[in-house]
Amino acid sequence: MTALDEIDFGLLRALAEDASRSAGALGRKLGLSQPATWRRIKRLQEAGIIAGRRLDLDTEKLGFGVTVFLGVKLATKGRVSLEDFERAVSAIPEVQTVEHVLGMYDYRLRVTARDISDFERVLRRRVMTLPGVGSVDANVLLSEERRPGPLG
Repeated sequence: MTALDEIDFGLLRALAEDASRSAGALGRKLGLSQPATWRRIKRLQEAGIIAGRRLDLDTEKLGFGVTVFLGVKLATKGRVSLEDFERAVSAIPEVQTVEHVLGMYDYRLRVTARDISDFERVLRRRVMTLPGVGSVDANVLLSEERRPGPLG
């Protein structure tokens, strides 16, 4: 495990806020030189603490106005492998995340659709036809507050 200091945590908070900032801009914010900031970023990447950088798209502006969280309970775990379900559900473009969870459901899916009728099409023609699907529970997202994560 890599020991992190306050500068590392400040760097991680700044990257979580805006990962597109240059090492020079981050360094100015933290009182470091550009090379020192870059070395810290590389060390955090090599340690696996920074696992990647992601693009945050505004799905509504792209025409996808509905987000639904699905709780999926598989019908029979013995007949269909988890890998088969995961591979099939991951091939559905509207499914944004697939989370294998413990509790009431086996999987939690985040699905985006253009509108409710488009979501119904995705649910009926794609999700409900997946191997092993037993029951599905849906929760429509009304609003979302983005949090920076555990670095808060």
